[in-house]
Amino acid sequence: MYPPRYLIPTQSTTDKQASAPCLPAMFQQAFLDLPPIASAHGEVTLPGSKSISNRVLLLAALSHGATEIHDILASDDTQVMRESLKTLGCEITETGTNQLRIVGIGGQLQNKTAKLFLGNAGTAMRPLTAALTLMATTQGGQFEVSGVPRMHERPIGDLVDALRQLGGSVTDLGQAGYPPLRLGDGDTHALQLDAPIAVRGDVSSQFLTALLLALPLVATRDVVIDVVGELISKPYIDITLKLLAQFGVHVQREDWRRFTIPAGSRYTSPGQVFVEADASSASYFIALGALGSTQGITIQGVGLDAIQGDIRFVEAAQRMGADVTGGPNHLCVKRGAWPLKAIDLDCNHIPDAAMTLAVMALYAQGTTTLRNIASWRVKETDRLSAMATELRKLGATVDEGDDYLRITPPATPGEWRPAAIDTYDDHRIAMCFSLAALNPAACVVRINEPHCVAKTYPDYFETLFDVTTPCVGQVPVICIDGPTASGKGTLSQGVAKALGYAWLDSGALYRLVGVAAEQAGLSTTVEALADPAHAATVGELARNMAVRFEGEQVFLGGQDVSAAIRTEAAGMGASRVSAIGPVRAALMDLQQGFVRAPGLVADGRDMGTVIFPHAPLKVFLTASAEKRAERRYRQLISKGISANIDSLLADLKERDARDTNRQHAPLKAATDAALLDNTDLGIEESVQQVLSWWQSKQRKT
Repeated sequence: MYPPRYLIPTQSTTDKQASAPCLPAMFQQAFLDLPPIASAHGEVTLPGSKSISNRVLLLAALSHGATEIHDILASDDTQVMRESLKTLGCEITETGTNQLRIVGIGGQLQNKTAKLFLGNAGTAMRPLTAALTLMATTQGGQFEVSGVPRMHERPIGDLVDALRQLGGSVTDLGQAGYPPLRLGDGDTHALQLDAPIAVRGDVSSQFLTALLLALPLVATRDVVIDVVGELISKPYIDITLKLLAQFGVHVQREDWRRFTIPAGSRYTSPGQVFVEADASSASYFIALGALGSTQGITIQGVGLDAIQGDIRFVEAAQRMGADVTGGPNHLCVKRGAWPLKAIDLDCNHIPDAAMTLAVMALYAQGTTTLRNIASWRVKETDRLSAMATELRKLGATVDEGDDYLRITPPATPGEWRPAAIDTYDDHRIAMCFSLAALNPAACVVRINEPHCVAKTYPDYFETLFDVTTPCVGQVPVICIDGPTASGKGTLSQGVAKALGYAWLDSGALYRLVGVAAEQAGLSTTVEALADPAHAATVGELARNMAVRFEGEQVFLGGQDVSAAIRTEAAGMGASRVSAIGPVRAALMDLQQGFVRAPGLVADGRDMGTVIFPHAPLKVFLTASAEKRAERRYRQLISKGISANIDSLLADLKERDARDTNRQHAPLKAATDAALLDNTDLGIEESVQQVLSWWQSKQRKT
């Protein structure tokens, strides 16, 4: 699951985010509801290309010498490639953020037996199958490669046939022509390199790429590959050829039908490699700009001169009406023609990015036809069928053929329908359908299993929310109120993490007011705050606090006050200042400004009654005073702080009385709040109860 957002207040009410730690399995999101998007504007820095990253990882591992790789993509697919290379004996060291150092094995097996699990990563399965088959056959190794069930449904028979033509030892361990496979039999065998190797080009370009990456390891003579049929996705082959040249292997190409690997080819590290940003991922933000940005979206990391074929998505988007300009490493996109123009396009050159065009077609005038996309059927899922099914859910009329889609959008805003989009564990379906949140009917779009984006773009939804503005009043808020020490903070964090929502800890703000007042020499005693002039001074102080949050650290005027705001004294001070009208007024706008997509979990003592009275779910959390005192006692003792449980109980009762009877926003449950007594419940049970209430409300809407 992608890391949730934590919105942090500053003096200017802007926000800062920090990633939460990895979540336990119980917190895996079943779905993500996208509030309707009103507009888009901002700057996006793209992750590295998956296609380039996995090719470079393998090339560096097979080379002589060490390679420094910069801007490598961190994703599920690249992780399985890295782990496989380590299993094979390759030395890989992280040298910085998205930066690796790989010491190559020079084409010589370090470990001659291994079982490799490759998930659903075609960019790992195909080239590793080819390289390991040739090395195992010539060096006496034996390997098994497998993946998730869907990988075992993705055909690899044409590549296996080509390897067997060479004399490579490949054994089917399941259905013939599909993974899992055994590569090599433990003995050495000579390869047959004298005749051209025939490989089909009309199923997947990854078969040809796999052979081009593997054959230099055994090119004792010129090795020729002949492509049978039309070669699809030629731009991906072009990427492969350019990367091979970077690692010292210069393949001769005759049109797109014959490729010759020169005798004596040898992989040599270029020293360092910079991975280009992912052009396929750029398509979502190009589309976003075309659909919802009059001011423009700037996309950093990929430009008009990118080596990836999917950069030609720009041309298709421009034909539909997008205003796109750019330079060597950036693109600027905004809305041009509106509504978009329907197109009829052969998408052979942009097979992955063409999926984004299918969703853009929902906003076009007329019927859009995407042709020559039969390869969609052998991807992470049958994308042709999946796209047709999900587009229809939104109200589109779709004609699905063997190798085409014809999409007619809803005729009027009223014909758009809210929909729960099934993602089929396919990252690209999740990302491209997020664009449906710009629909003119302001329908909520649900993305089921949103964590599948981790395959190539783990932070996709965070990035989307950074550059979009939701329709007014459409972002959901969950309020968790209750008395001190009831566990509001722990519960609200758990719920926020589970849903991928932002989290507002209002208590921290009031604690900061108390600490700031102390630093300024302003008393926060009950007697002092009873003076209206003094209370107004403290309120003005609250309004102008210079606050900065960095993860777990809290800074006030440049000073780290993380420990100071978590003391019992700070808690008592927060209770006193929170009863003061000027302080509450100063912080109210700031707290309401925390709302942002996809949602907010706000904890405090008046979230549901005062700050967010229209929140769709309000929870009033409580526990007996004795249980709360016991929990606070254990918490303090665990931190090495001495405490007396009787004193803690007395303090809690005093604070309860003060909070309940204060003049401004007294502590009480909202009339429509769900009551949750967690005296006898653990945190996981409490979180699950709130999630159950929330999902029940979502189903009703």
